[in-house]
Amino acid sequence: MLAIIMREFGGPEVLRAEEADDPVPGSGEVVVGVAFASVTFVETQVRSGSGPFGRPPLPRTPGNGVGGRVTAIGDGVDPALLGAVVVTTTGGTGGYAEFARARAADVVPVPPGVDLRDAVALLADGRTALLLTRDVPPLAGETVLVEAAAGGVGSLLVQLAVAAGARVIGAAGGARKGELVAALGAEFVDYTRPGWAGGLGEVDTVFDGVGGAIGAAAAGILRDGGRISVYGMAAGTPTDLPDDQVTARAIHVHGLTGAPSPDENRALIRRALDLAADGRWRPVVGQAYPLTEAAAAHAAIESRATLGKTLLKVGA
Repeated sequence: MLAIIMREFGGPEVLRAEEADDPVPGSGEVVVGVAFASVTFVETQVRSGSGPFGRPPLPRTPGNGVGGRVTAIGDGVDPALLGAVVVTTTGGTGGYAEFARARAADVVPVPPGVDLRDAVALLADGRTALLLTRDVPPLAGETVLVEAAAGGVGSLLVQLAVAAGARVIGAAGGARKGELVAALGAEFVDYTRPGWAGGLGEVDTVFDGVGGAIGAAAAGILRDGGRISVYGMAAGTPTDLPDDQVTARAIHVHGLTGAPSPDENRALIRRALDLAADGRWRPVVGQAYPLTEAAAAHAAIESRATLGKTLLKVGA
């Protein structure tokens, strides 16, 4: 099979397409013929070797989320899964390939009416957005600021907050992303402009997926007693929230703590897919690159040139 194999840490160019052995399912495992593979910002950080996640052993094939048809099953796996169209996590590696091995316990069938591309787009980002809004639910009548609002997670958070009846301000960079934010029902603010937060007034809730100076500016307009969900640091550093200021302003700080159990993961993925099947959630797939252009996908994400979710299109 064709796979992306990374033999060193560095820029996107270290992602190279090579021939590799087809995976064989072990006990309790399946092999999926990959149609689409998810690409995440975290994967670009791991590839560079300079992010907060350390340096995993090499060589490796990146990719933690795929969708496609089950082509083989191991011992102890329900035969009904063979041939099923599914999405699944892969345990952190192996997704950027024509075939990927996964635990059968991680497989979630794609419901009728949901395009497989959309299902893969929701696999990681939908799960994350649901976790964030479970802990910090948007409330009707409040003002919610969503950073990176034109990204995969951010665009889903915007939709959830709009559906809850909140006034939603989507912060992103550039007019093209502003058009997407407006189409999702939110007001737009361009956070690449100096002083971008100055004219917004106070907000009740912030979803902070950027960190750095942008996260700090967003926290600065949070009302006393407001809520901030800190879940990412696309800027390279987390938002600085000094304890004395948090206490003085009675700010409620939330974050993604601990990994969900496998059962929780599956339940969140099913919920995301059900929302899409019911037409209540529309994942934004801004770009899908061929498998052999994985390096270009990483470069686009790092340049902030992407809209919504980025995927690799692998098979039919």
